Amino acid sequence: MVKHLTIAALLVLSLTAPFAAAADLPDPNLTPGVVRPDVTAADLCPIAHTPALRNVPQSEKMAVYRSYGILPHQGYCAVDQGCEVDHLISLELGGANDQGNLWPEPYSGTPWNAHVKDKLENKLHALVCAGAVSLSDAQHAIATDWIAAYRQYIGSDPY
Repeated sequence: MVKHLTIAALLVLSLTAPFAAAADLPDPNLTPGVVRPDVTAADLCPIAHTPALRNVPQSEKMAVYRSYGILPHQGYCAVDQGCEVDHLISLELGGANDQGNLWPEPYSGTPWNAHVKDKLENKLHALVCAGAVSLSDAQHAIATDWIAAYRQYIGSDPY
């Protein structure tokens, strides 16, 4: 009886609780998150000057798509806005242009999309620069589970 109630409770929770789809989080084996060595909060604050760093070659972007077994606008990237090859740990938080920090993230088709993650990146950058969160804690939070970090630092789901 208890086993049946537990299974029923899990079913109800799974149908009612917000959840992340497989494309919402990167594969931790492919994209564990990589930071630039020796970057400190002082290097990133108050403004992270990242435009010069946003130079991921198209060949590397294609290698990221291939590692995930898809091509642009195919698989879970076959949504209105497609995917971006995103930095799991954003450049504003000291993330690297390394394939271990890149993954194809949808712009649409899921509530947990690149636009939503951008809000978290901005919030974490502001918290790091204010001294409210250490750079290493921010990097760890976003690399481990950016959706959980969003819930922790933003406080509500985007839908």
